[in-house]
Amino acid sequence: MGQGLWRVARSPQLQQQGYSGQDYLTREHGRRIAANSAANTSHRKQAQGGIDIYHLLKTRKSKEQEGFINLEMLPPELSFTILSYLNATDLCLASCVWQDLANDELLWQGLCKSTWGHCSIYNKNPPLGFSFRKLYMQLDEGSLTFNANPDEGVNYFMSKGILDDSPKEIAKFIFCTRTLNWKKLRIYLDERRDVLDDLVTLHNFRNQFLPNALREFFRHIHAPEERGEYLETLITKFSHRFCACNPDLMRELGLSPDAVYVLCYSLILLSIDLTSPHVKNKMSKREFIRNTRRAAQNISEDFVGHLYDNIYLIGHVAA
Repeated sequence: MGQGLWRVARSPQLQQQGYSGQDYLTREHGRRIAANSAANTSHRKQAQGGIDIYHLLKTRKSKEQEGFINLEMLPPELSFTILSYLNATDLCLASCVWQDLANDELLWQGLCKSTWGHCSIYNKNPPLGFSFRKLYMQLDEGSLTFNANPDEGVNYFMSKGILDDSPKEIAKFIFCTRTLNWKKLRIYLDERRDVLDDLVTLHNFRNQFLPNALREFFRHIHAPEERGEYLETLITKFSHRFCACNPDLMRELGLSPDAVYVLCYSLILLSIDLTSPHVKNKMSKREFIRNTRRAAQNISEDFVGHLYDNIYLIGHVAA
């Protein structure tokens, strides 16, 4: 900068045009302000969409001592979008500050349906005094009760009018809920085979590779820890459902539900063999093909080889 001012002062041409050191600083300062203003304008245009985000951030920065933006000062759509990211506990805390916003029915309806995807009460005319916030509390209470005692949990849902006394409705509720304890659920389904039947029919295995379909099945309906009658029942039901979802593939491969049953059992045993640290001599691909084709002779060698590769690369089908 010093050299630049010196050149300005020593240049006769610039002196004749009326340039001085002070003029240079003034013009340089103005140029930088203009550049910064253009950059800020460009940034605002990029960030702007439905609402001036730049203005909100500027307001937030000027009010840092307040700790947060007052959501009531924002457009309702933006306020609800922000609150929709909160869980139930945080939303209850937010209601202490923004009571009208945080108690909105749409927010609690979204929380209910994102956690419990299906309830019979969703498809009914709501009773007098109904609120989704109250329903959320009842669903949470019922889930905790189910995880302690499945029968009592289901009875609680029915007593509150949340679920109809129907195997199909109970199966849909279980299929769309991820907060239920899988060990308690396994016990309940073992006792309620009518619910299990409807639950199996809710799965769609169309165009899925057999091991991947089996993994999806056991993610919803957990396999027992030991082999026995219940595991055989699960594999039988899965085999029939898989064939029903893929009739063209079954005809092409020449497979029947009995053959799929054999393949499923082979995949479970192979999974144990390849993943268990207690098994020292792992089954080879050639051994698996030979053993499987003995049990189901119509299956092609290439297809059985692909089954082995899937377990070897991806892992257990019932983990």
